[in-house]
Amino acid sequence: MRAARSAFPTLGLVPTMGFLHEGHLSLVRRARADCGAVAVSIFVNPTQFGPNEDFTRYPRDFERDCNLAEEVGVNVIFSPSNEEMYPDNYQTYVTVEGVTENLCGLSRPGHFRGVATICAKLFNMVKPHVTIFGQKDFQQLTVIKRMVQDLNMDLDVVGMPTTREADGLAMSSRNTYLSNEERSSALSLSRSLMMAKASYDGGERDALKIIGSACAFIERHPHAVIDYVKICDTATMQDADRLDGPCVMALAVKVGKTRLIDNYVFGDLLDI
Repeated sequence: MRAARSAFPTLGLVPTMGFLHEGHLSLVRRARADCGAVAVSIFVNPTQFGPNEDFTRYPRDFERDCNLAEEVGVNVIFSPSNEEMYPDNYQTYVTVEGVTENLCGLSRPGHFRGVATICAKLFNMVKPHVTIFGQKDFQQLTVIKRMVQDLNMDLDVVGMPTTREADGLAMSSRNTYLSNEERSSALSLSRSLMMAKASYDGGERDALKIIGSACAFIERHPHAVIDYVKICDTATMQDADRLDGPCVMALAVKVGKTRLIDNYVFGDLLDI
């Protein structure tokens, strides 16, 4: 990886857990446009999964991933083993406070410790100049930006808009878990966000009113069980009462056995 960094003016890294889809490929295309070389990491990170989550059944297809990566011009695929990343007697983790204490930080204890740790390790091992993340997991993007800034990492973090299926469903490797009936219910996430946007564009600024309408809409769909629907300040990720500045509406909904997330940002997004 040191050779890749030194051979090109800029090296871009797109971290993934594999089972690539168009969302990942859009990040690679952005990296290709901005950087002299592109690396994609493929690693299903065990430390960001809870004990009852889907680590063992998370979809994996390394050969397919390699073919897709080659088609969009990836220069390097970095696919370490669990033993390389977490050898025996491993004891060091990265904890980002504040921005991890709401949303998925409440629902998935330890999740962001795992995310921050694996990303810090990838950044140290690959040594990219730029790393690119999708905004579908807005809180994750915020956590990575916070970590990079707080730890003075020599790295630019770029966020890219969420890539969606033709019907509006946010692209996710976990979408493959959904049955046809469940997929229909899963559309309630993106549609509730569009309802919230319409309400905001119409002048509504009361967060609880927007949230209440979204929850009522989602709850009318079979198979959909809400984990959280919240509106948060984009910098702090704390609940907002009113949308008087940049805010993100974030959803986590379990559809059947599949937990899905989505979000919409209101106002001008400011960097942290």
